[in-house]
Amino acid sequence: MTTATAIVAGHGLALRRSLPLPNPPGRPISLSLSFPARSLQHAARRMIVPSSRPSRRCRSISSESPTAASGTTEEDVDADEEEEEEGEEVDPQAEVRYLDPDADPDSIREWELDFCSRPILDARGKKVWELVVCDATLSLQFTRYFPNTSINSVTLRDALASVADELGVPLPDRVRFFRAQMQTIITRACGELGVKAVPSRRCVSLLLWLEERYETVYSRHPGFQAGTRPLLALDNPFPTTLPENLFGDKWAFVQLPFSSVREEVESLGRRYAFGAGLDLDLLGFELDDTTLVPGVAVESSRAKPLAAWMNGLEICALEVDTGRAILILAAGVSTRYVYAGYQKSPAATQEAEAWEAAKKACGGLHFLAVQENLNSDGCVGFWLLLDLPQPPV
Repeated sequence: MTTATAIVAGHGLALRRSLPLPNPPGRPISLSLSFPARSLQHAARRMIVPSSRPSRRCRSISSESPTAASGTTEEDVDADEEEEEEGEEVDPQAEVRYLDPDADPDSIREWELDFCSRPILDARGKKVWELVVCDATLSLQFTRYFPNTSINSVTLRDALASVADELGVPLPDRVRFFRAQMQTIITRACGELGVKAVPSRRCVSLLLWLEERYETVYSRHPGFQAGTRPLLALDNPFPTTLPENLFGDKWAFVQLPFSSVREEVESLGRRYAFGAGLDLDLLGFELDDTTLVPGVAVESSRAKPLAAWMNGLEICALEVDTGRAILILAAGVSTRYVYAGYQKSPAATQEAEAWEAAKKACGGLHFLAVQENLNSDGCVGFWLLLDLPQPPV
């Protein structure tokens, strides 16, 4: 048994009780690290998603705002907004066309897209389909309903072109989508427009918007069918063997204060060649700065090539399967890899369960860091990850 201290991006993380564990040849040498679950504060998290009135974005009001200076409190403003929202009728059959007037249209280079049926029947008794498009900041929002008789790549291609025309924005460089079953149609439609289609579950804003639309739009539609299961449910396949080019040398469970996670995300573009963040303000995380966010640090003698390969995977989550004593990496839309293993024991199981409990306490927030050495003071790659439930549609 050895004791080590891992440094993630300049922040010292005490890794208590490093256990070298044997793996098959070519696999990473796993490090299972103990940390007390009670050290993680169970701070609440609030998700912010766009309202059914896209012209009003959900934002917090600063105590230094003009309303506060004039004697109006934040509570008064919130109460007024709630009363206004309760008194406003939402037309569930209306389609959304919205571009934030403060946004620079040329800066919106990536869209998130869903093209699928909804739990709504039309006059023919057939399921209605819907195209939903947004960007990661929800500055762009677009929806359109379709009959089930016109679902093909040509329809989608023309609809995507109309998003650009109607909102006055250029076509994006990339479009992310999360349904594997729609890959052929989406890829073909995007290809004809010169847009790269990226299968990825890192469509966080889109997934949360769909959840909100289910409650405020679909369930209030006159054709809504309660209890209808999604036509194209997300796959959760059995994990497969990790490709050799993704092997690391060691890995470890680690922790990082929420304030430091914010710093890493904010500096991601300046400090790292590889990685991905999340818009923590848009997502409305309300964790204390000292709350410890769980993560996994990976050491590799070929850290830069490893990070480069991982950067193209659209990594979305990590999870521990305590029954099989493995760490699973989820990527793309339906890819799951056995990322590493550890020697099963009561102590190791307890540590793995503590890591998963810590992730749940942080609202599903966690991270993956790639380093040249677990004791180094910097990262070659940093990905902020989030567990999300299956979409209701």
